[in-house]
Amino acid sequence: MEKTWRWFGKKDKIELNTLRQIGVEGIVSALHDIPNGEIWNLEAINDYKNYIESHGLRWSVVESLPVSEAIKYGGEDRDSLIENYITSLENLGKSGITTVCYNFMPVLDWARTDLFHEWEDGSSSLYFDKAKFAYFEIHILQREGAENDYNTEILQKVEELKNTLTEKDNNDLIDSVIVKTQGFVNGNIKEGELNPVEKFKSLLALYNGIDKDRLRRNMQYFLEKIMPVCEKWNIQMCVHPDDPPFSLLGLPRIVTNEEDIDWLLKAVDNPHNGLTFCAGSLSANLQNDVPKLAQKFAHRTKFVHLRSTNVFENGDFIEAHHLGGRGKLIEVIRVFEKENPDLPMRIDHGRLLTEDIDKGYHPGYSFLGRMLALGQIEGVMAAVQSELQKN
Repeated sequence: MEKTWRWFGKKDKIELNTLRQIGVEGIVSALHDIPNGEIWNLEAINDYKNYIESHGLRWSVVESLPVSEAIKYGGEDRDSLIENYITSLENLGKSGITTVCYNFMPVLDWARTDLFHEWEDGSSSLYFDKAKFAYFEIHILQREGAENDYNTEILQKVEELKNTLTEKDNNDLIDSVIVKTQGFVNGNIKEGELNPVEKFKSLLALYNGIDKDRLRRNMQYFLEKIMPVCEKWNIQMCVHPDDPPFSLLGLPRIVTNEEDIDWLLKAVDNPHNGLTFCAGSLSANLQNDVPKLAQKFAHRTKFVHLRSTNVFENGDFIEAHHLGGRGKLIEVIRVFEKENPDLPMRIDHGRLLTEDIDKGYHPGYSFLGRMLALGQIEGVMAAVQSELQKN
């Protein structure tokens, strides 16, 4: 598999030459300065591509070309937004960039309650605390009916949090859930938003009456519209599993498990409609056997994210060591090296080490932590490749 790295453009403190020196081969990036729904023009794409190539790397994967909310909930302007999307895809195809990772998650791109959960060795990583998220829904958002989505044990913990969390704690939670994790990559809410909670509520309201079946139909409509341009330019669309892979905020999630992925690939049964296999997101759902899913969907996978999680009995989960946790990355690598070895793969997230804070860190994206994981994964890949050659 091709070793790639998520890079956030010229403002990223991590330099492309540094990435080449540590063994990265391809870059995963996007035109982050272009607002959601607007066209990526050919000149901007080629300028960015040429800049990456001038450092001895290639722009391997677009992550992401965001799908506007109106496309997801089926708003009046969805057709014009889809036309813009098609034009952007065509321009990417003309530039020779043909792998596009995207998601179809309503409102939230991904969700964590703690961006710096400390481990015993002093490193930190992302954490999702189910009770804290419930507290956010019930007492900060004050979402109607939110308490009905949680069991008695969680609700008891919510009441405890209500009596212990300070105003600063509340602001930190708002920042983690709806600002820091969203705003730095084409998010709906940017840092500096004066009233992020009210903005967030207005986004949620757009999905009133949208259930799982409706969201599925909207996704199928979108994919059917874009498949002709994908076929013309050999563009591989690869949807990222929902993160976390279960319902949040009363919103449906439709890429969470085997049944969801199977539906998606059959609903638009086109080889250009594929999957980003994120072992981390899938491992956060206890019903998912991650290596089994890798085996089943290997030939419809276009891009691989290598990360893993540990999931606790109460539903909390945390980023795990790359060679541990429920992601079972050694088995996953074995599957893809055997079944679909030419895919780009990205080392995802990782531990935030002591010196990382000064090295271009974005929420969930360490430098030293990912570099350490890259070395570990390189070792696993080499061992697996040797094993396959012997067999």
